[in-house]
Amino acid sequence: MSYPAPKYFGTGEATARFRRADTPPELPRPGGAASYLATGASTGGRFGLYRWDMGPDPAGANPHYHRTFSESFVVLSGTVQLYDGKDWFDANSGDFDYVPEGGVHGFRNESGNPVALLILFAPGAPREAYFEGLVEMAEGRWQPSPEELQAFLEEHDNIYV
Repeated sequence: MSYPAPKYFGTGEATARFRRADTPPELPRPGGAASYLATGASTGGRFGLYRWDMGPDPAGANPHYHRTFSESFVVLSGTVQLYDGKDWFDANSGDFDYVPEGGVHGFRNESGNPVALLILFAPGAPREAYFEGLVEMAEGRWQPSPEELQAFLEEHDNIYV
């Protein structure tokens, strides 16, 4: 393994992007919120980083996989259950989980307490429309037919098993 080929050949620029911790989340949702810390669009497709706050009520994603990107989780607070393709296990604050392309995974909060996760997608897929569609369904603003739901999932590279 070596460093990738250089992409920048200048003498340095003031291009860093800072986001304060008290910035309101871009996607308030039932029982929690999603904060778009770094979207694929804002990182030139390199990665997407999101904070996913879950309330105390049971919620999460059933086992699924992605064909085009990896997904990593860092538990910021609380206890969340993660699925590794075989078993569900408890993950606590500070725990990390990497899922390569094709890796079956899931997550759920059944602890009865709030949970906060960082979720990293690499490369930076446009996950915002997927998250927003999930909220529309959860709030009853969109009730897709089975065919519409399948098309939505395929468009956003979510293959449920």
